[in-house]
Amino acid sequence: MVAKLTTNVPYNAKVTIGGGHAGSGWCMTELPPWLDGALKAAGAEFYDGKPAGSYGMGGSIPFLCELGKMYPETQIVALGVLGPKSNAHGPNEMINLGYTKKLTCALTHVIASVAHS
Repeated sequence: MVAKLTTNVPYNAKVTIGGGHAGSGWCMTELPPWLDGALKAAGAEFYDGKPAGSYGMGGSIPFLCELGKMYPETQIVALGVLGPKSNAHGPNEMINLGYTKKLTCALTHVIASVAHS
């Protein structure tokens, strides 16, 4: 990458390349049954009967890693709005409003379930 960016640079431009970000990654812990059930039920209610699912994505979420260190007994769930055609981190990144509204409703149901845990 460095060679490509610094070789035959047009218009006598000066190219400077510095170090990158090296944050610690984060891995979600196993959810307690009440929270796992609340997430699946909220997913099913707002996403056409489909229970919530999860998967790993991205290289690291340093902020969540730091929160996990500060509050090791706290359950942390990372939610995102990567709905249809969101094109995450692209020049035309956008939020799908319909998907975001569903996620917001599902999250309120999960939060309300805390009182019953």
